[in-house]
Amino acid sequence: QLQASGGGLVQAGGSLRLSCAASGHTFRGLTVGWFRLAPGKEREFVASIRWSGGNTYYADSMKGRFTFSRDYAKNTVTLQMNSLKTEDTAVYYCAAGHVIATTTRDPRAYNYWGQGTQVTVSS
Repeated sequence: QLQASGGGLVQAGGSLRLSCAASGHTFRGLTVGWFRLAPGKEREFVASIRWSGGNTYYADSMKGRFTFSRDYAKNTVTLQMNSLKTEDTAVYYCAAGHVIATTTRDPRAYNYWGQGTQVTVSS
């Protein structure tokens, strides 16, 4: 089971940190990803990280603003989001799976999903 946390309301230009913890199992051998869903839009890939090795991959619009990291001791991943824009407003979901390529953006490649956490960026 995945537990996402850290969403909230922030002004444009601000920062938020999202976390995703795995309970009852570890992320070992998995790729962990973040996706987001905004009203009227399709689910969008945000970023991914391979638990073993820490390789990360970001959607183009997140590069330079978002940083994805992992904490072995806490069995947790963290998405640091800086320079937030109003278009980043969405429900963010963490997911994990035996994804062959970290660059996979297809949510169907992920087997496990957490509940969403709302991120709202005001102008």
